[in-house]
Amino acid sequence: MKQFFLLLGVVSLTILSCGDDIVNQADVDRGIILDYIEANNLNAIEDPSGLFYTIDVAGAADKPTLSDSVKVKYKGMRTDGFVFDGTNIDGTTPDKTVTFLLDNLITGWEIGIPKYGVGGSGLLLIPSGLGYGSNGFPGLPANSVLIFEMELVDFFQ
Repeated sequence: MKQFFLLLGVVSLTILSCGDDIVNQADVDRGIILDYIEANNLNAIEDPSGLFYTIDVAGAADKPTLSDSVKVKYKGMRTDGFVFDGTNIDGTTPDKTVTFLLDNLITGWEIGIPKYGVGGSGLLLIPSGLGYGSNGFPGLPANSVLIFEMELVDFFQ
């Protein structure tokens, strides 16, 4: 019986500590994003989800929804400036665009892209929990904060 209670205690502590890790990672990410905003003198808006974004150009009044496909130009970076993905990553095709179904993307894009209308642009500052989380991505360690320069070229159903 003592072994049962000992096991129950260990399992309870493990579950409680896992919850703390999630909260702590969100706090760590928020601190990284706020430091980035300050260091780069950005006028960023915080979404209730934890996403931060800037609007350089608002774009048209109509905004995409999750059921839309979006045509975008983008550059994905870590906070240290390392570029891990983008439509012009090789520097040779500045007008290249890609089209995605919005609800098939990372949560940070699903929340952030609808902040812009067609022709809109800005930065998405995405905490790891709205990006690739603890999984990482090629060129990104686990729990990476993501910075995307984003331009919404078009959207359609």
